[in-house]
Amino acid sequence: MKTLGIETSCDETAIAVYDSVEGIIGESVFSQIKMHAEYGGVVPELASRDHCKKIIQVFKDATKSVDLKSIDQIAYTAGPGLLGALLIGESFAKGLALSLNIPLIPVNHLEGHLVSPSMEFKDIKPPYICLLVSGGHSMIVDVKAMGEYEILGQSVDDAIGEAFDKVGKLLDLPYPGGPHIEKIAQNGNPFAYDFPRPMMHSNNLDLSFSGLKTAVLYKVKEINLIDKQTKADIAASFQQAAIDVLNKKIIKTISQTGRENIIIAGGVAANKKLRSSIKELELKMGVNVYYPDLKYCGDNGAMISFLGALRSRAEVNPLRSHVRARWPLTELSK
Repeated sequence: MKTLGIETSCDETAIAVYDSVEGIIGESVFSQIKMHAEYGGVVPELASRDHCKKIIQVFKDATKSVDLKSIDQIAYTAGPGLLGALLIGESFAKGLALSLNIPLIPVNHLEGHLVSPSMEFKDIKPPYICLLVSGGHSMIVDVKAMGEYEILGQSVDDAIGEAFDKVGKLLDLPYPGGPHIEKIAQNGNPFAYDFPRPMMHSNNLDLSFSGLKTAVLYKVKEINLIDKQTKADIAASFQQAAIDVLNKKIIKTISQTGRENIIIAGGVAANKKLRSSIKELELKMGVNVYYPDLKYCGDNGAMISFLGALRSRAEVNPLRSHVRARWPLTELSK
């Protein structure tokens, strides 16, 4: 069975085709980062317009070696995300499904991240813990089974990716801030500044990054002239503080749940410092840690096509809209 997946929840136009036997047989992603960098963040209206401009070419690139008549169904991200951007993907998916006379399956973007590791690592089966960290989300999820998810902890304010971007802006780094902070932090001292680790020792598994971001703001204002080394030290100290919090929460999660498999997913999962920090738990706690290929950390069509294949019985009426800007994971549980 072949499933075509369409992802347009934010600033990536992505399409992929998943074959239940061969795996991903075609994929393409167009990122709008350069366009939004001028504004220091994603501009929803511009994102929607660019999806309109790019989606046909992305579709052609993803399916250039695939016979369209061989596609059995179409999955698309129906939420959560930017409403206008989601509608572009849905409209394209609906038109394609009607023209090919095949089923249409709306799927949850977050669930795509949760289940995508099984696409790359065939030996991973639920139950497992997923640390989902991105620009819009920071949560620890107990993936008990397909469609059965429990959020054990989540950010009570800023998502970690958002905090990285805002700190990057404070340091006059290009957008998005995460990759640039990681880059300059390599030349910095991670203990040069004792930034707070909010909620690191709380009794629950919730997260908080607003206070950490604010502490960086005050430190930047305190220093009159920030030279290259100081900037690197601030970046490294901020990154270390954020990772310390995540590391501590995952250790607590493992102790509470007894889960042996840990997944890191989402855009921030591309951070090498975070990967190595969580990876160290394999020897310390006797667990297995997995993270996706770098190209699958951010938003992508592959995870949507894969999820669609798993939810093939969830087809809907293609004549009505199923887009939702907000779609909590808790509503997916059986």
